[in-house]
Amino acid sequence: MGMTITQKILAAHAGLDSVVPGQLIEASLDLVLGNDVTTPPAIEVFRKLGVDKVFDRDKVCLVPDHFTPNKDIKSAELSKCMRCFAREQEITHYYELGRRQMGIEHVILPDNGMVFPGDVIIGADSHTCTYGAVGAFSTGVGSTDLACAMARGKTWFKVPEAIKVVLHGAKAPLVTGKDIILHLIGMIGVDGALYKSLEFTGDGVKCLSMCDRLTMCNMAIECGAKNGIFAVDEMTLQYIFMTNPERVQKGAFKVYEADEDAEYSQVIEIDLAKVPLTVALPHLPSNTKPASEVKNMKINQVMVGSCTNGRLEDIRMAGLMMQGHKVHPDVRCIIIPGSEQVYRAALDEGILAVLDDAGCVISTPTCGPCLGGHMGVLAAGERCVSTTNRNFVGRMGHVDSEVILAGVPVACASAILGRVGTPDELMALRRKD
Repeated sequence: MGMTITQKILAAHAGLDSVVPGQLIEASLDLVLGNDVTTPPAIEVFRKLGVDKVFDRDKVCLVPDHFTPNKDIKSAELSKCMRCFAREQEITHYYELGRRQMGIEHVILPDNGMVFPGDVIIGADSHTCTYGAVGAFSTGVGSTDLACAMARGKTWFKVPEAIKVVLHGAKAPLVTGKDIILHLIGMIGVDGALYKSLEFTGDGVKCLSMCDRLTMCNMAIECGAKNGIFAVDEMTLQYIFMTNPERVQKGAFKVYEADEDAEYSQVIEIDLAKVPLTVALPHLPSNTKPASEVKNMKINQVMVGSCTNGRLEDIRMAGLMMQGHKVHPDVRCIIIPGSEQVYRAALDEGILAVLDDAGCVISTPTCGPCLGGHMGVLAAGERCVSTTNRNFVGRMGHVDSEVILAGVPVACASAILGRVGTPDELMALRRKD
């Protein structure tokens, strides 16, 4: 029986010729990730294991991004715990606030050239599945598994079944990877891919930017998937050469392709031309509607950023949408570039000036508002259109607040209109002016 891309990667890292769905394996790890929320409890477990050093200081990455800049004493203590551990262990990839390579973990790891095709990566954050966009197997784990992985450089997996998602044709202008993944989650539900691998393929893949692919893999977990993954193509190779040319030149990675006779538990076909600008209404990512059908929903806040939509392409799109417009008087619009590199590029390109002129508030890179931590928490009765990845009850603040998930074009149009809106309405505004 043939294997999927994910199954081939796991077999190679387990030292096996082949694996089958449901098989339990122990696999070596290329990268282990933790953040300021999940690492402190992992450090406590690590101390109890009786080991003095992490398995490889170059393969452990620690990123303070969730409650940073620290919002209170407790969050400051969490960051201090991780910072001291990173210094003690001489961790190579520890990213302090303000440094050029610092930012939101799932934005900076790809852009800093730390994730590559064929890698096996775990992170104590559920959206670690982002890195499947470069042809890696990556998935989230808990703090206990993080501790053991930091000590041993290995962890166990149950080999997942796979769902083949075949993308056909080309998407419409301003439809993004966010719309496509929301469309898919709406089709299959929040448990539609439970502990399965989502393997994206088809001729439609070539029209997707790396930003689109990273966003789609980032939200694979929102339909229960163990991981999301794209086959490596020319765009992938160009991206990794840009982010880490030295590793590319050394050939220190391996590209895997699915076998022709690989088995899939399900095949889903999506005509990209039919995917509309899509939103997910409260309180599930699967509660999707075309944005054009819910234009009567007034809003109080818009958030553009996060590990899902905080990349340079996203911030450029926000600048394009907001150019010549003003944020609606009843709306607060928060823009959070996903990294210091994204922030500086947006500054140098004049994008931040456009956003500032439009009436947006621009924040330092942080996960803050996405998890209701800080920098944009919602009060009771407030509604936010957000480019984040979850809209559960109380996700961004009070349990009586609401979050509508959307891509950047819809989020920015909504900020200007004061309600859920679409980019074509902005053209109508310009004609009136």
